[in-house]
Amino acid sequence: MIVEYIRYRVPEVRSADFEAAYARAAVPLAAAPQCVDYELSRCVDEPESYILRITWTSAKDHLEVFRGGEHFKAFFAEIRPYVEQIEEMRHYEQTSVRGTGSSVPTLYDWAGGEEAFQRLTEAFYAKVREDEVVGPLFAHMDPGHPKYVAMWLAEVFGGPNRYTDERGGYHHMVSQHLGKAIKEPQRRRWVSLLMDAADEVGLPDDPEFRAAFTGYVEWGTRIALGNSQPDAHPPMQAPVPHWGWGVAPPYIPNP
Repeated sequence: MIVEYIRYRVPEVRSADFEAAYARAAVPLAAAPQCVDYELSRCVDEPESYILRITWTSAKDHLEVFRGGEHFKAFFAEIRPYVEQIEEMRHYEQTSVRGTGSSVPTLYDWAGGEEAFQRLTEAFYAKVREDEVVGPLFAHMDPGHPKYVAMWLAEVFGGPNRYTDERGGYHHMVSQHLGKAIKEPQRRRWVSLLMDAADEVGLPDDPEFRAAFTGYVEWGTRIALGNSQPDAHPPMQAPVPHWGWGVAPPYIPNP
């Protein structure tokens, strides 16, 4: 992806019209497949200064595909009166230096930390052992398995990287599912039992946490199901996913 920054200086008497124009321009912009996201910000210290940030799938997709496509005409018609107010326009490549601050707690902290995930997996696998649908998949389960899954979930939701450091990270997790031929009813029961265990051990039940928690569980179990099929050849090297309060974009494999 590539990030475009456009710096405007708009007289304050035109600011309302300028923002309204970009609100209209955002409609065709958002409809363009080349646009990932966008944001228009106004400077607090100098109210005449604006910065527009647009993330594009690539510089070529912006400069050639978008500008030559069906959405550009409607987009440009709205912003044309303000082209002369552009002071700078640049494309930037993203680097690996990024992260989040502490104003919003991680899902790990919100859930109650390591002890909460250990309670969860202990209660969950007690249910799994007795379940006739999913239980057979865990007939020969390592006694330490609940602890290891707690380590995985903790790392996924923003806790310590113990699964990576002590258990081999993503590669090890994927290897545990190879050849298991998990069936959809088993996946669904796994999810259902985990949700029951979350209620039983008192994980937070606010809608925001449960939506994020359930989102990861659905996402992760569906990947595990696909990776477990006899003809599956999943990638074996990847970082442990880090799940937050938002959502994941669709997975589009490289051609």
